[in-house]
Amino acid sequence: MQIIWHGQSCFEMLSSQGKNNHVAIVIDPFDEDTGLRLPKLEADILLITHQHHDHNNKKGVQGQPLLIEGPGEYETKGVFVQGIPSFHDALEGKEKGQNTIYTINVEDLKVCHLGDLGQKELTPEQVEQIGEVDILLIPVGGNFTISAKEAVKIMSQIEPSIIIPMHYQIPKLKIKLEGADKFLRAMGMKSVSPLDKLSIKKKDILSEEAKIVVLKP
Repeated sequence: MQIIWHGQSCFEMLSSQGKNNHVAIVIDPFDEDTGLRLPKLEADILLITHQHHDHNNKKGVQGQPLLIEGPGEYETKGVFVQGIPSFHDALEGKEKGQNTIYTINVEDLKVCHLGDLGQKELTPEQVEQIGEVDILLIPVGGNFTISAKEAVKIMSQIEPSIIIPMHYQIPKLKIKLEGADKFLRAMGMKSVSPLDKLSIKKKDILSEEAKIVVLKP
């Protein structure tokens, strides 16, 4: 499987499960009001974590995807998706509303995308629903989501094998967020070489200490 980050919370996941079973999953496409340009995307499955303009540009994705916009269980083309309700803020949604956490089971890998999670920590029920995670996509930019410090705490609740930070300040982004450096420092890391994409199989997942992977937008 390949995981590509396009900025903000927008990811493209490309899976090949056999000769004729290729699946493209797109999560949280943004519109150009963000200052970022969405590349040409086509999807079989389109996930929207919440209805804010930097996450719900459905028209920017081509194809006839299965559209998933909230909690529930969904399955298509050998991919199983679970949507878990959560809050966009620390006041049970009173400020910014609801957010959906998604777990995606594909190629024997379990990916968790936290969306614009604003809770300072996950509830025991959410942790149980999320379960064991191979790859965690977690916001770290603060202001509209959890901060770097809160991200570290939530990571410790989930205990993933690989962590990919998202939703932080990058060039041309008009939304003011903190940079990834604060999160990396909190994780005791001075520098990381960003990758264009993450290509991974289940056999690549090691049960050792969690690994941070930074992707280029």
